[in-house]
Amino acid sequence: MLLRLFGAKIGANAHIYPSVRITIPWNIDIGDEAGVGDGAILYALGPITIGARATVSQGAHLCAGSHDISDSARRLLKPPIEIGSDAWVCADAFVGPGVTIGQGSIAGARAVVTKDVDPGVIVAGNPARHIRSLETGGRGEETTERLDR
Repeated sequence: MLLRLFGAKIGANAHIYPSVRITIPWNIDIGDEAGVGDGAILYALGPITIGARATVSQGAHLCAGSHDISDSARRLLKPPIEIGSDAWVCADAFVGPGVTIGQGSIAGARAVVTKDVDPGVIVAGNPARHIRSLETGGRGEETTERLDR
């Protein structure tokens, strides 16, 4: 895979659509069997880690860069983003700098996630808020629920 030639760490059987936009590929670490969907943006000024079997759906934007608004020079910041194993960042969601999405959690479609998400929960909305905890430990049982309410 071409991304590996530029320093990205890509796990076995990971699937990254060719239309994904990646800034600074050597800051990317994608786990085994993870998927990054059509048109997703991985703005990796800082490190972005996507855990094993995690999904970043089409159009999602992971933004690991910002500016220090308390500094008049607006110094560049590069806080890392971590998407936990078995987590799902749904279509068109935005995950901001320094955010961790916990293992098995779901960030609903078009969610704006600016704070850490605990493992095993669903968040949705702008700003993202806790919808409920996932009660099953298995992958896939809860992922068919509508998250657009």
